[in-house]
Amino acid sequence: MNGASREALATARESLDALTDNTSVDAAKLAGELAAVTALLDREVSLRRVLTDPAQNGDAKAELAGRLLGGQVGGETADLVSGAVRSRWSRSRDLVDALEELANIADLTAAQRAGALDDVEDELFRFGRIVDANPALRSALTEKAAAPSRRGELLDSLLGGRANPVTGRLVGRLVTVPRGRSLEQGIDSLSKLAAARRDRMVAVVTSAVPLSDGQKERLGAGLARLYGREMHLNLEVDPTVIGGISVRVGDEVINGTIADRLDEAKRRLAG
Repeated sequence: MNGASREALATARESLDALTDNTSVDAAKLAGELAAVTALLDREVSLRRVLTDPAQNGDAKAELAGRLLGGQVGGETADLVSGAVRSRWSRSRDLVDALEELANIADLTAAQRAGALDDVEDELFRFGRIVDANPALRSALTEKAAAPSRRGELLDSLLGGRANPVTGRLVGRLVTVPRGRSLEQGIDSLSKLAAARRDRMVAVVTSAVPLSDGQKERLGAGLARLYGREMHLNLEVDPTVIGGISVRVGDEVINGTIADRLDEAKRRLAG
């Protein structure tokens, strides 16, 4: 998002945080209702354009949203959507993207309240790796010719009873309503949102053998000092690295594997 849309999203996120700071608000219910509004506006292009038309008065757009949603969603959801349509958006689609993000944050808030945010982060990471390693599964979960309900049923067969309900809802929306994104992009976005719930960064750590608890603790503390933020470690074991570890934080890679050193030595000899 750019310009006005970025500012509008920031305002909407502040409103959501203020609302969910009140533990009496059902964050999971809020997430479901926001997801339903997202799906509605994704389908109804003309309505979306009316609600983001910069030539229209913000209060008038909010009133229209309130009339449309009245009785369909709770008051908290209606207030969030009304507040969002009062803002100025650079593109009409940005409003839908923002509401989808609010739905995902609300679900992650529900997981955080239940003390399950770490589990959800780890499950998103593992699911992403499973999809990467299994092209046939990825194809089945993203097959456009298949009905969304069929894709959802396949996902349920994979995750049912094995993952946190929040993970199931988050990934379920990606699979049934992809909205033009790849599954990998969607999972990566969700992982970043999950990490941001505690102002943490995500480090993908690859090692030849599993790290001990002490090693994980020292590595996490060292990365936190280096980046100035708490770090969540997503751990992978890959025997091909031979020894040492590789750490990726965003686009930055810190590579200390023996395999990498051997490759570098070969390059120097070849040069």
